[in-house]
Amino acid sequence: MELSKTVNQSNTIITEKKYSPLKEFWKNWKRQKTALWASFFILLLIIIAVVGPYIAPYDPYKPDYNSMLQGPGSKHFAGTDEYGRDIFSRLLVGSRISLSVSFLSVFLGAIVGTILGLISGYFGGWLDRFIMRSSDVMFAFPDLLLAIAIVAILGPGLNNVVIAVSIFSVPSFARLVRGATLEAKETVFVEAAKSMGASHFRIMFQHILPETLGSLIVFISMRIGTAILAASSLSFLGLGASPETPDWGAMLSLGRDYLGTSSHVVMMPGIAIFLTVLAFNVVGDGLRDVLDPKTKNE
Repeated sequence: MELSKTVNQSNTIITEKKYSPLKEFWKNWKRQKTALWASFFILLLIIIAVVGPYIAPYDPYKPDYNSMLQGPGSKHFAGTDEYGRDIFSRLLVGSRISLSVSFLSVFLGAIVGTILGLISGYFGGWLDRFIMRSSDVMFAFPDLLLAIAIVAILGPGLNNVVIAVSIFSVPSFARLVRGATLEAKETVFVEAAKSMGASHFRIMFQHILPETLGSLIVFISMRIGTAILAASSLSFLGLGASPETPDWGAMLSLGRDYLGTSSHVVMMPGIAIFLTVLAFNVVGDGLRDVLDPKTKNE
């Protein structure tokens, strides 16, 4: 809290605390111990994704036929795969692929879904019915099944995985933002902006959108975990990254044939996916407790 000084009628200086949203957030966030540690893990993971290709001890693409299927040891921390490639190096490099695909797909879905949700909730009428009924049709299909259908149409590849995960994320964001918009557009400050002649665009993006940011941040953090699982599943099925790419899902797919003899080939990328998804879900729960006004009042 920053301090500000005011002077009353008796010339006495009164020191008041100035409200700081960031400091208030950090104060509440520190109380979420599990989410705090999960956020540190995610930060570490992002750093690894950035510098991973530069700190990898071995070339993640180069085979070594003299070191095939070696277990974890001093030379290879996480062992080697069926081609003798160092699994630890492939995990480091693969973190960039997995995180970039999930982040990009979720943010694309969030942008499109937010715009559709604002339009649907603000204007209502036939636009609202059309957008919501289209969302209902997409909700009728499981997320992964819908993503498989989209990639099957577009063809395999990471770019198409991003498109598929983005598409099945859109209706969830649209419905979330629509609900917040319906609530916000009835508030006094929105009615005042309308009476002053503010444009629809300005009302939606300057007055209503900020009211939805808390819920959006929480949902994005949770959705990233879902996107990592979906992208890894598509790669596991051969619809995402190519087999030689150090993608976590592709590594799982290649290692499943050696589960009974060299389980580390599957266990290492599986643990990476599990911990990453868990961390994002825990952070999402913590953000909900801190940012959601309904949770604060309980």
